[in-house]
Amino acid sequence: MTPILPSLRRPLARLAATALLLAAAGAQAHGDVTPQAVDTSGLPALGAQWRGENPYRQNEAAIKVGSSAYNQNCARCHGLEAISGGIAPDLRKLDNDCASLKDVNRKKACVKEMDDYYLSSVRRGKVRNGAVYMPPFEGTMNQEAMWSIRAYLETRREKPL
Repeated sequence: MTPILPSLRRPLARLAATALLLAAAGAQAHGDVTPQAVDTSGLPALGAQWRGENPYRQNEAAIKVGSSAYNQNCARCHGLEAISGGIAPDLRKLDNDCASLKDVNRKKACVKEMDDYYLSSVRRGKVRNGAVYMPPFEGTMNQEAMWSIRAYLETRREKPL
């Protein structure tokens, strides 16, 4: 092994320290992942019964609320504008399987299935082998907030339906 020249030791040590600091900062980049409440007072109330499909699809007011709610609660892991940086799934691709279906009824059933998957994931969170990958949002967010986020995500689809 070639010894490091004394004139290079200090700059290399600084570079290593900087890299370590940046890596530590990157690990903390997600910040507080505690679910944040969402103001849905401007949206039509959905009641206590959970809906099986997104009732706010293409609702401009819900999309606006959903955009804000997404930025508060989802962007730190799923990425700004739903473009994942690799930490969590890219939510623009949630409906990709549905987009290629030609049969209208199959496409509708696929979107309903994705609505169900989305709602279940958001309500209960994601846990694998005891590790929490996504916190549960039920109890912090009402269904109006959850569906408004879904309405926003539908505007971000990678492959439009």
